[in-house]
Amino acid sequence: MSTLRIGLGYDVHAFVANRPLVLGGVTVPHEAGLQGHSDADVLVHALMDAILGALREGDIGRLFPDTDPAFAGTSSIGLLRRVAELMTVRGYRLADADTVIVAERPRLAPYREEMREAMAEALGVSVDSIGVKATTTEGLGFAGRGEGIAAHAVVLLERVAP
Repeated sequence: MSTLRIGLGYDVHAFVANRPLVLGGVTVPHEAGLQGHSDADVLVHALMDAILGALREGDIGRLFPDTDPAFAGTSSIGLLRRVAELMTVRGYRLADADTVIVAERPRLAPYREEMREAMAEALGVSVDSIGVKATTTEGLGFAGRGEGIAAHAVVLLERVAP
């Protein structure tokens, strides 16, 4: 069995009125939040999918289905903690993660470090292990039109148990 595993995650959520915008476990001031069964934290969802992919556990829909009322409105950071527990049970630890948020607005640079800290704490790793970047699409596509936000994540897991 390999001592290293790579995982890739991607998620998209549309904007919706009357809901807080939560990204990377941080509530970001904005006129709209994201639509979803949980808190719709697109960044944490992409990160969870990357970790679950590296573990060969499928995706977050398999573990936390949007048809299950138990997950309605739940905190994605809380779900990330559960993914971290699964990672430990499977004998892996997060060596590194890099993420990208794709959004025209709001400006996310002021919240970057807080997002890194929230996700690192949930995963039980150093902040240095979590990268967060934000980019726009120069007005192109659904993100460019301000219809929603996408996020990408890549992780490197290291086997720690035989």
